[in-house]
Order: sequence, then structure tokens, then C-alpha cells
Amino acid sequence: MLHLLNGPQTLGNGRRFWICACLVLVAALIYPMFADPYDVGNFAYFLIWVFMALGLCLMWGYGGMLSFGQTFFFGIGGYAYGVLSVDLGSANGMALGNFVLAVLLAGLTAAVLGYLMIYGKISGVFFGIVTLSVTLALAFFLGQTAGPEWAIGDARLNGFNGMQGMTPLSLPWFGGDIDLEETSLYYFVLVLLVCTYLALRMLVNARFGNVLVAIREDPQRTELLGYDVRRYQFGALVLGSMLAAVSGVLYTSWGQFITPSSIGLPAAAMPIVWVAFSGRSDLTAVLVGTFVLLAVFQTLTIYSEQMALILMGLILVVTVMFAPQGCFVGMSRIAGWRPRRNRPLPAPSTEAG
Repeated sequence: MLHLLNGPQTLGNGRRFWICACLVLVAALIYPMFADPYDVGNFAYFLIWVFMALGLCLMWGYGGMLSFGQTFFFGIGGYAYGVLSVDLGSANGMALGNFVLAVLLAGLTAAVLGYLMIYGKISGVFFGIVTLSVTLALAFFLGQTAGPEWAIGDARLNGFNGMQGMTPLSLPWFGGDIDLEETSLYYFVLVLLVCTYLALRMLVNARFGNVLVAIREDPQRTELLGYDVRRYQFGALVLGSMLAAVSGVLYTSWGQFITPSSIGLPAAAMPIVWVAFSGRSDLTAVLVGTFVLLAVFQTLTIYSEQMALILMGLILVVTVMFAPQGCFVGMSRIAGWRPRRNRPLPAPSTEAG
């Protein structure tokens, strides 16, 4: 399976790339030893959002499905984790159980919505419109839940003020649970992100990714070759949405709160900017580009949130006009980290028909 780490659907397949990647990982591992815990917590915050961007990269960059629904599943994951942690607690490994249950709930929601859209033959711009509509509907609904009647067990939704009082993630250990905060959360997110990135590289370089790219380029031709186009699109949508839910759970655990503003229109547009600017056709470019943009956005927000949003919009316009393949994809190709020549599609199995 290791040969799938280097394949035609990902940039950076040579020794030089992997040496650089290992050096970056070592630097990330030793960073907390020389940094203030507050800064380490901020770095963890940046990494948390990358899962959402990778999910959109899989759906849009590889599968050709532009979705504005990443914050929809982000919100489902975050609010579900909040409700579960308040009602069920987090002792004795229950926090990780809440994590898994929240992500699975988002995946189930994605499966229902994805079935209705994909098997209902909703595609192109209408796919984006539907996902944006459900995102705005969820944000509006959560904003109207300020009354005491809007509660699930002991967990109150609290309207625009958002949910509060949920417990952070924790790992069961001898002598008591270890709460994941600041440095410990940073290491947890970093390890989870590395594992997710490597797993996605293997996925997109395997049969699934090759077929998904073929669907992006020409769905009718791919279907004529014997592949069930809708099944592959459905799988990409569910997986990408679950990655957005991972970001939602980690964000809720990081700040121990979540509000409808993290789901609404400005927030829904951000993943599109990150992925488009970075280069939606490659996982590595999205990972690096999203982290850089988040760091820049956070720095600018200190001075003016409005100017930061204007800059994000300007970046999207400039990218679409002058670098439609993405800035980081372009730079990686200049550096010589080109993918190998695309191999032909694998023959469909007898059950793909």
C-alpha cells in the first residue's frame, strides 16, 4: 500500500519532497518545546480547520462537486459533540466516544442529503445552491434557539450566543483522563492531521481517486466505461463531509463553545477561498495553503475583521482570474514536484456496472 503515497493524483512524489515533508514534521513536533502554550494553542486552532479544507479538496478538486456545505457539516459535528459532552460527560474515554458519534451523525446526514442530490441528478451550479441553502437554513435555525425550550437534555442551544459549557476532548489513561488542551491538543490534532493526509493520498492514488478524477473530467465518458458515477460521487461527498465534522468537533473542544456564526454565509465561503487559492487539485497544496491563509487571516483580524474578509474576497478574485490552478499548485510545479504521468483508468469490476 505504500506505493499509493506516490501516484499520479498528487504532487510531490520524489525523495526531495518527502525529505522536506519530514523536516517540516520534525519542526512541528519540536515547536511546542520552544513556544508559549498560548501560541501552541493558536497553531492547533489553525490545524483544526485544515480537515474541512481537505474534505472540500476531495469533493471539489478531485470529484468536481463544488459544495458550500462544509460549514453545515462542521456545525452538525460541533453541536452534536456539544450536546453529547454535556449530556453524557467525558469521563472514562466517553469524550472520544462523543467525538466518533458526532462525526458519524454528520456522515449519516451527508448520506441522506447526498443521496437526495446525487441520485436526484443535482449537479453543477445547482449542487452548490442546494448545499448553500441547507447551510444558511441551519445557521438561521440555530440563531432562533435562544429560549429555554430549545434544549436537548441538559444542553441548551442558546441561539446566537451559542452553546457553552461542553468539556474538552480527553484521552483515557492510567490514574485519570488526560484533557486535550493547548500543547496536548496540538499534538493530538497534528498526529490526526498527518494520518488523515497520508490516508487521503493513498485514497486518491488508488482506484477510487483515479475514477473520481475521471468523473470530474468527463462523467458521461466515465459512465460509458462501466463505472457507477453516482456511487463514487456519493462516497466522496460523505467522506468530505465527515472531515468537515472532524473540524467542527475539534473546534468545539478547542474553545468549548460553538455559535451559529461559524456556520453562516461568511464562514461557508471561507473553505472555498482556502481551497481555490491553494490549488483544489492537490491535497498537499490545500494543506499548506490553508494553514498559511488562516495564519494571515488571523493576524489581520486583530486589526480589522472587515479588512480581513475583504482581503479573502480579493484573493479569491485574483486567484480565479490569474491563477485558476491555485497559487501553491503553481509554485510546487515550479519547484519540480510534478505528479507522474497519469496512468489509465483501472478496469471496472463486474459489480460496478
